[in-house]
Amino acid sequence: MTNQSTNKTINYYNQNASAFTSDTVAVDFDEKQNVLLKYLEPDVHILDFGCGSGRDSKAFLQKGYKVTAIDGSSELCKIASEYIGQEVQCMKFHELNEVEAFDAVWACASILHVPSTDLPQVIGNIERALKPGGYFYVSFKHGDFEGERNGRYFTNQTEQSLEELLEPFTQLELLETSVTPDVRVGRGDEMWLNGIVRKR
Repeated sequence: MTNQSTNKTINYYNQNASAFTSDTVAVDFDEKQNVLLKYLEPDVHILDFGCGSGRDSKAFLQKGYKVTAIDGSSELCKIASEYIGQEVQCMKFHELNEVEAFDAVWACASILHVPSTDLPQVIGNIERALKPGGYFYVSFKHGDFEGERNGRYFTNQTEQSLEELLEPFTQLELLETSVTPDVRVGRGDEMWLNGIVRKR
């Protein structure tokens, strides 16, 4: 990621960690989680790739999955570590270098902060980190906007642009996409693109 946009976005989350946690941690996300979990065997290993408040990591742990959680914001890592009861690693997306370590990757409203020029590197890192036959869930704000908004960098995606992003990765197969409204109170007019990808 380009340092300026990365650092500004991470600084935003460091400065607003408590407010962001309050806004997201109690949101009922079972339906979205099940978009991925329906493909998984019990007890498999999930990487929460940009875990934020730790909401989804905690849900996966409670359902019996093994979870590795990372986030680029040191403040969110502190909050999420306490919330989920295990250490969250402070790591930027381009620093992931695991090889075939995870059965699934959960990238919920996280890599949408990566500039489009850097997304292929991040997708490549996910592809490498997944075991063969593994799955990953990804969500982006729906549309074609790219740039800074309210102190953070966003790269939106459409169904077509997501397909084009994944096309060079011959091991990855886009299984399904859906466009759904934001589940947070008062945000229902914001639409999200959800995708499930399988590593062959």
